[in-house]
Amino acid sequence: MNFRPLNETVHICSESYEDRRQFMQDKPQSDYGQLPVIYFVTPTYPRREQIPELTRLAHTLLHVPRLHWLVADDQEKCNDFMDTLLYRFGMPFTHMVSPMPSKFRNEKPAPRGVANRRAALQWIRQHNFTNGILYFGDDDNTYDLRLFSEIRKTQRVSMFPVGLIADYGVSGPVVRKGKVVAFLDSWVAGRRWPVDMAGFAVNLEYMAQYPYVNMPYKPGYEEDLFLRSIGLQMNLIEPRGNNCTEILVWHTQTKSKKLGMVRLESKYLDDRSNLGALLHNLKLMGVTSTTESEGRNALISKNGREKPHSKILS
Repeated sequence: MNFRPLNETVHICSESYEDRRQFMQDKPQSDYGQLPVIYFVTPTYPRREQIPELTRLAHTLLHVPRLHWLVADDQEKCNDFMDTLLYRFGMPFTHMVSPMPSKFRNEKPAPRGVANRRAALQWIRQHNFTNGILYFGDDDNTYDLRLFSEIRKTQRVSMFPVGLIADYGVSGPVVRKGKVVAFLDSWVAGRRWPVDMAGFAVNLEYMAQYPYVNMPYKPGYEEDLFLRSIGLQMNLIEPRGNNCTEILVWHTQTKSKKLGMVRLESKYLDDRSNLGALLHNLKLMGVTSTTESEGRNALISKNGREKPHSKILS
């Protein structure tokens, strides 16, 4: 395959290299100083569930020492609310915006998450990081903390099974005598490496040998083409998760719903109650919005009885 070098424009919204966490897993931060950094890449996009998903993921990552969280958002402009949120967690992070090119947005299926991951790869290349581990972690997956200890040992490319994938409920390597020999996945489709994005980790020193590391905009083939771009061979794969017998990451997708809508006159969104500040925050998070003209009037209940909001808030 003829891969071209990445030429993404990386727009950084905010970042911090300071780790303000004092203890992780009951040990002081200083005890972990010699560990390689895990660069945890999370593609995300605006939706009602975005901030709750990132918050839940953050409270897993807060337990992981020596981790830099790369959050790449699929939108044109930076989200100040997200900047504040990420800084509050106290772990090193980089927040960037990396919108999907418009020519791909109407494709079915669209190559969601590719622009985000490409921007993160470009950021790593621009900083010339060659000491650490790269891992692609979606914001709606579930991670066992043992995963991070496992992938930190990666010398070239490590692999492990991912739960809740498609028809089989799992996708991952087939291991014989300690070596990866094949793959179990219900959608092969000619892929040399039929694995899930959450099912592998890459050592940055190994990846640095390949100047044309890439992830083309080809839905369903993102993992396969990325691994091809770094020259992966079967004998280089390191099986993790007790020889790929344990599930350390789950593909737990959250079903997205439409933006919530509360019909409420703006005059009631003042400091007479908590609702003005509450609904303002929810709007910043992309969870819900207020309107004066659409849908059913907001009802408030008292003593088991629904009342027009004007009766309570006036």
